[in-house]
Order: sequence, then C-alpha cells, then structure tokens
Amino acid sequence: TLRPAGALFWFGLIAWMLNPAWMAWSAMPLPGWTRWTGAVLAAAGAALLVWTFRSLGPNLTDTVVTRREHTLVLRGPYRRVRHPLYDSAALLTLGVSLMAANWFLLAAGAVVFGLLIIRTRVEEEHLVARFGDSYLVYTQRTGRFLPRRRMKAG
Repeated sequence: TLRPAGALFWFGLIAWMLNPAWMAWSAMPLPGWTRWTGAVLAAAGAALLVWTFRSLGPNLTDTVVTRREHTLVLRGPYRRVRHPLYDSAALLTLGVSLMAANWFLLAAGAVVFGLLIIRTRVEEEHLVARFGDSYLVYTQRTGRFLPRRRMKAG
C-alpha cells in the first residue's frame, strides 16, 4: 500500500512540475509566505535526508528487514530520533505540497506518512529481534519521530 500511495504523490508532483495546469483541479489558494514556508520545510527535509543517508551508510534498505550485517546506528540524527528518514519524508512532502499549493499532494503525502507510522511498528519489532536489549534501551532515550524531552535531575 505504501508504494502505490507514494507513486500517486510522485505522479502528481511530476505532473505539477511539467505543467501546473494539469494539477489545477487540486490547487488551493495560499499566500506567498505559506509557499515560502514550504520552501524552507522542503530544504530542511532535504538536509535531514542527506544527513540520515550519510549516517545510515550501508545499513540503508527499502524494506523493514534487518540484515545480518546491519549495525545499530546511534550517530547523526539517530542520536535524537529513531526514524529521521520518515521525518525527512514528512518535511519534504509537506514543504513541496505547500510550495505547489496543492491539496492532492498534501493528502497523498499525509497518506504516505500515515502508512510510514504504521510501518514503524513492524520495523521496530524487527530491530528488537535483531538488536535485543540494545535497541530497547535506545528506545527509552529517543523519540520515534521527535526528540524526547529530557527531564532535569533534581
């Protein structure tokens, strides 16, 4: 389900990029500052994506399967959150949708992110099976998508 939803987003985006009139049926009126905010979000998402890829190195896969040679990555954005790749996808999707001022792209992106949220449960089960207590300890100090707030010792 994730790949077809992602394909819908990409087909819509490519259609908008080739000829915005093709996607005029789903245009939404947005002020210029909102579209510029989208550009900033997309740039932040792209930067996070590059940082995440560099941090993952050979551990990158397109499935939830954890391979035997994989290591538990705790550097880069993984120091704070467990799924920065999905965060970057959300930022990019939201940013591009706002830049294009297009509700179809926004809706397709929301469906994709919703499916990614569901996918994280399965992915984390695989990571617990592969890395055991090390991963469980890691989950206690990091947030799934947002950094955990640190409690001050009193």
